[in-house]
Amino acid sequence: MTTPNNIPDPMAVHPIAGYDKEIYVKPTLKNPNIVVGDFTYIADSEFESHVTHLYPWNNDKLVIGKFCQIAAGVEFVMNGANHQMNAVSTFPFYTLAGWDMKAPAPADMPLKGDTIIGNDVWIGQNVTILPGVHIGDGAIIGASSVVGSNVEPYTIVAGNPVQFIRKRFDEELTNLMLEWRWWDKPIEEINSLIPVLTSSDLTEVKRKVKEMLNTAFSDIERNTPEEE
Repeated sequence: MTTPNNIPDPMAVHPIAGYDKEIYVKPTLKNPNIVVGDFTYIADSEFESHVTHLYPWNNDKLVIGKFCQIAAGVEFVMNGANHQMNAVSTFPFYTLAGWDMKAPAPADMPLKGDTIIGNDVWIGQNVTILPGVHIGDGAIIGASSVVGSNVEPYTIVAGNPVQFIRKRFDEELTNLMLEWRWWDKPIEEINSLIPVLTSSDLTEVKRKVKEMLNTAFSDIERNTPEEE
């Protein structure tokens, strides 16, 4: 769906007219502990059921960046799935009616913090992402993977447990992409950048990104007042 000016609308639920099995996530959210950026989509008709064990008393968050691509069957497992492991029983008596137990101290629970997914991340079908994982910008997660450790930007990982497969780009292009942050640019500018974003000529992409970064730096210098 587009706006009246023929610009993609990040608050449209259905980006493909007449097809309800792919949605932009952001406009559908109700849980304040789930934060998702513009144009991130999932191959399903809803999103929040894919986030499990997100209980308010743990105060953890799922944060996903912009332009992520989430396939069907993906599950984000949050900290509420963890049980106390430093006692002789892992049974969660305190969560169930009738049992005489107070909640364990936070230090006794294996809480992992927020789960954070970067921008332009592709998460394959039936991937499981465990609590507290950080996945960097531009990463690719292979189908049916179980992600229990952090994933570096612009890397490809797969497996159970997830294993490093390869880097997507050389170090120079990776650093340029992380500096450029195309996903933060205005929608109209991103539209004009599609030939660069979808080109397989990485040498030319590198040249153009350098050129754009140098132009932006020159503009900043020119507009910065000199100190007296």
